[in-house]
Amino acid sequence: MAKKIILPLTDEASKDIKAGDDVLLTGIIYVARDAAHKRMIEALDQGKPLPFDIKGQTIYFMGPSPARPGQVIGSAGPTTSGRMDSYSPRLIVEGLKGMIGKGMRSVAVKEAMKQYKAVYFGAIGGTGALISKRIKKSEVIAYEELGTEAVRRLEVEDFPVTVINDIYGGDLYEEGKAKYRIG
Repeated sequence: MAKKIILPLTDEASKDIKAGDDVLLTGIIYVARDAAHKRMIEALDQGKPLPFDIKGQTIYFMGPSPARPGQVIGSAGPTTSGRMDSYSPRLIVEGLKGMIGKGMRSVAVKEAMKQYKAVYFGAIGGTGALISKRIKKSEVIAYEELGTEAVRRLEVEDFPVTVINDIYGGDLYEEGKAKYRIG
């Protein structure tokens, strides 16, 4: 049975989920990929504000396809999270509590998640059309000139994810490999 979490992600909610848990997220998530992450880090380095208050927020690593008429958004599948690994620790320090993507994270990201109580959720690649049905509203809020890499604010309902890395250092990928290791 999937656990339901109302966003923004709180420390209390993060304490109750572990690597391997299925979760349904409801509330606001932000979308940002490589180019937007680079701009956000540049803004922080220059002492400028981010395009949204990052404290307690969740970022989805995704670049949507164009919406068909009558739809909120096009296909909305995850992108490879490792491309954000050089940026994520800094955003976690600034208050980011959740990330959604696909693939493993670096040691530096996992250490920052443990230290600052952040969670990494996996979304299933190849299911972008199905995931998009959980998005109720989408709006570009920053860096519009980046097109599909612009920062978006999404309103989601029962958005399906799996906890990959929890606040305790649990890692679903490592647990999976260990389970099937021979010798």
